[in-house]
Amino acid sequence: MAVGIFDSGLGGLTVLDAVEQRLPDLPILYLGDNAHTPYGVRDADEIFRLTDTHVRRLWKDGCNLVILACNTASAAALRRMQEAGVPEGKRVLGVFVPLIEALTERQWGDNSPPREVAVKHAALFATPATVRSRAFQRELAFRAIGVDVEAQACGGVVDAIEEGDMILAEALVRSHVDALRRKMPNPEAAVLGCTHYPLMEAVFQDALGADVKVYSQPKLVADSLSDYLARRPEMVGDGSGTRFLTTGDPKVVSDRATLFLRRKIAFEAA
Repeated sequence: MAVGIFDSGLGGLTVLDAVEQRLPDLPILYLGDNAHTPYGVRDADEIFRLTDTHVRRLWKDGCNLVILACNTASAAALRRMQEAGVPEGKRVLGVFVPLIEALTERQWGDNSPPREVAVKHAALFATPATVRSRAFQRELAFRAIGVDVEAQACGGVVDAIEEGDMILAEALVRSHVDALRRKMPNPEAAVLGCTHYPLMEAVFQDALGADVKVYSQPKLVADSLSDYLARRPEMVGDGSGTRFLTTGDPKVVSDRATLFLRRKIAFEAA
C-alpha cells in the first residue's frame, strides 16, 4: 500500500516533508500517536508497547516498510522489535542510522572496526528517554572511537512545539544549550536527536554559534530512504498519495499539523 511513517506526535512530519520533497511519487501512510505524546517522558517498556502496537497496525494496513520517525521510539523500541522478530516481507527502520552515517562519514554497511573520525566533541540534544537509553552513544561506538558525546535532555521542548508555543520552545532551547555548554564548552558538532527539533534548528544554531556544525535529521533520513528503496523497490508498495492517521482528535491534530508544516494537512481517526 505505502511506506509507513510513525511518530509519537507531529515531529515525524518534518521527516515526511523531506521525504515528499525527495520522493514526490512515494505513497506514504503517516500515523501519529497524538493521544500519548510525548513519548520522551515515558519509561522504556511503555514506549516499546506503544511503538510495537502502532507499527503492527501499519504493517496490517499494508505497509511493508515502516520508518520510526521518532528518536525516542528508535532508541527504546527498535532493537527489541527486531530481536522479537519482524514478519516476513516487513521491515522497520529507525532514524539514528543516517545521523551516525553523516557524523562518522561512513556507510551503515561498513562493518570495518571502529576508527577515529574528524569530530571529537559532539553534543546530543534529545528527549529524556532517548538520553537515558544511551542508544545513540552505543550505536556510535560501533563505528567510531575517540568521540566524546555530551547529552542534554531537552525537557519541555516537544510539548511546547506540539502546543504551537514557539516562543516558549525557543526559550527552552536556549536554556538547554546553555546547560550543555556548562558541561561541554566547545562542542564541534551538535546532533538534534528528535524529529521535532528541526523546527528549531535556526535557534539551536544561533545559540551554539556558527562554528558548531548542526546535524538535523529530515534531509538525511530522506536521502537514506531514497538509497534504501533504490536497492529494495519491493518495499515501496502500490498505493498513491499521502494519508494521515492520528490516535488523537483529528480536527485538533489537523489544525496543529497545518501550522506545523504551513500547508493544509487533514488527519483521519486511526
